[in-house]
Parts: sequence; C-alpha cells; structure tokens
Amino acid sequence: MFLPLIIGNWKLHGNKKIIKSYFTDLCSKLKLMNLHVEIAIAPPMVYLELAMRYLNQNITLCAQNVDTNISGAFTGETSIRMLKDIGVKYVIIGHSERRLYHKESNHNIAKKFALIKEASLIPVLCIGENEQEYAIGQSEYICHQQLDSIINFVGIESFYDSIIAYEPIWAIGTGRHANPLQVQKIHQSIRYHIARYDENVAKQLRIQYGGSVNEENISQFLRQSDVSGALVGSACLKTDTFINIIKNTEAIKK
Repeated sequence: MFLPLIIGNWKLHGNKKIIKSYFTDLCSKLKLMNLHVEIAIAPPMVYLELAMRYLNQNITLCAQNVDTNISGAFTGETSIRMLKDIGVKYVIIGHSERRLYHKESNHNIAKKFALIKEASLIPVLCIGENEQEYAIGQSEYICHQQLDSIINFVGIESFYDSIIAYEPIWAIGTGRHANPLQVQKIHQSIRYHIARYDENVAKQLRIQYGGSVNEENISQFLRQSDVSGALVGSACLKTDTFINIIKNTEAIKK
C-alpha cells in the first residue's frame, strides 16, 4: 500500500521571503524525523520554481491548478508541460474554489485530469458537496456524479496512481469539519463506487480528506480505514503546525 499523503495547499498566500524561511525551516525539521508519510506542498503558481530550490527528498511539489491547453494564445495560463518541466509531481484540480469562483465544470475538470495523466503526473481530484446538498442527503450522489464525469471521459483505468480528495465545501475555511464517521462513510462510498467499475483500481486508490484539517483533528480522520491522507489548507502555513500534523499522521498510520 501507499504511504499516507499530506498536501499543504497554500492557496493565495506567500512571498519570496516566506518561501525561503518556510522551506528552510520545514526541511531542517523533517531531516530529524524517520518519515512514513509522503509530503507535498502547493505554493502559488508563481513561486513553484523558487520553492523547488529549497526542497529536499522529503517534500515533493504540487501545483494548485493547470490549464486545459498545452500551448498557444492563452494569456495568463500555465500548461501541464510547463509544470512538468519545473519538477511538479502533483496537480490539484476541481477544488471547490475553482468550481465556484472560476465556474469550472465537471467537463473542464475531466479535460485537466486527462492532460495530467498524459503527462505522467498525478492528479489530486477534489470532490465534495455544498451545504445545501449536504442538508438534503445528497453528499454521496454529488461525489459519484463528479467521479463519473472523469470515468466517462477518460475511463476507470485513469484512477490508477491518482488521488481523490474529498472536501465537503461547507467545511472549507469555515473552521467546521465533518464528523470522522461521516468522512469514513463518504470515503467508503467513493471506493465502492470505483469498485463497481474495477475492484483493483478501487483497492489501490488513495482518498484524502480536506476541510478545516488541523493538528488537533487530523488523528480522528486518519483512524478511519478509508482515509489515506489529508489536503490541508490554512493550517499548513505555519511550519510548527504542519509538522505536528505530519507527526500525528505518523503516529496513526505507520
């Protein structure tokens, strides 16, 4: 089985000074740990290559987004080839903030997923329901619908060596988080849904949880059998907090 994966998503935060001090401090502290966790950091796009200068073997680089085009007259965009060229390994797609603020559709996200796979990088596909959908009991239906948009576009085999991040939209940046047993139920439902198409794909699938994850609650989530990591937002911005999240992951999963 894969090691648990913890991804720190910086969103729209950081500058050159912070990049240098953060990664220098984080790498120094990780050297002292006997890691059984995979760690990735997703700084803003403009700082990806700068962050690469400070990384060591304990940390891999993740991009927060990618365009649906490879090259051409698409001002302001970044292609998958460019991300691969600078050493990115993971690419987050389908984040609720992209779906909401940039009106990204399931079809648009499926196109990105396909390009990431073609480039032999690893997509981190975010799925999840909003508060209204949660209130009327549609969480599983929405997640399955978002998964099916990928399966129908590129096939079930594309989920080999891919990651799903379940992020209930109502829990992102709100300080609220889903009950760990609820999270397990959704993660199990995701795995069962994939298994309907291919059991082998389902068995190897890594499913992260994201939604106000912090050093206090990470252990509750990782005790669940179908939770294999976390997509961490604001709690990853302080190195000591992020280190504690990693330590608590180690304690549960090693």
